Amino acid sequence: MGQPGTPERQSSTHGAHATGVPAVQRRRMRRRYSTGALIAFEGVEGAGKSTQLDLLRSELERRGHEVVVTREPGGTPVGERVRAVLLDPAVDLDPRAEALLFAAARAQLVEQVIRPALERGAVVLCDRYLDSSLAYQGGGRGLGRGPVEEVNRFATGGLLPDLVVLLDLDPAEGLGRHAARRDRIEVEGLGFHRRVRDAFRELAAGDPDRFAVVDGAAPADRVAAGVLAAVLARLEGSGEPQGGAPVHQSEER
Repeated sequence: MGQPGTPERQSSTHGAHATGVPAVQRRRMRRRYSTGALIAFEGVEGAGKSTQLDLLRSELERRGHEVVVTREPGGTPVGERVRAVLLDPAVDLDPRAEALLFAAARAQLVEQVIRPALERGAVVLCDRYLDSSLAYQGGGRGLGRGPVEEVNRFATGGLLPDLVVLLDLDPAEGLGRHAARRDRIEVEGLGFHRRVRDAFRELAAGDPDRFAVVDGAAPADRVAAGVLAAVLARLEGSGEPQGGAPVHQSEER
């Protein structure tokens, strides 16, 4: 789907990494922005992304990094209006329309928030990014990975995260964490959310250089330690998640 910080030059094929570029070459090309980095938090509903993102922001700021926090869908005035439509339980959307709306909000976010922050050397923490579309619309909605990749390649100009922190959690547990307030995506059946989790795991297994998988069922402090280790390894170390992804592998349930 593209390179971290660079437009894509090679299209992906089924059965290959999303980038279509060998891992060693991706590591060499990863740093167009000398000190900036894009880190995306992914996972099923209720996995704890917002909590862990806030904890990471505090720690990175304490270490002297400029940190920009944003979210999907949203993060811009246009994106927030699109978000209201996408998450409204009263709205009935065709899966293709849903995928295109997510991509449209993402395009605006990349150009208005993410790229400018990377260019000035900030660390961007994004609550969901393009892998959510691959998992939710490609996997959960059954649109398939290829069409969703294609539209998001165009929407982002090929901008991939430097690191994807995947908080892996049984969807039943995640949905139970906020059962009283569910949006249009959260109200989908458990089978949908299990397909989303399976898609996230498949993405992580196919591109371990870009993903760090952390057990979202672990205590919050242990999750935070795993997240921080993976992020610091990327920012300050070798450019690899610590020990390679996964950082903490969640056990099968």
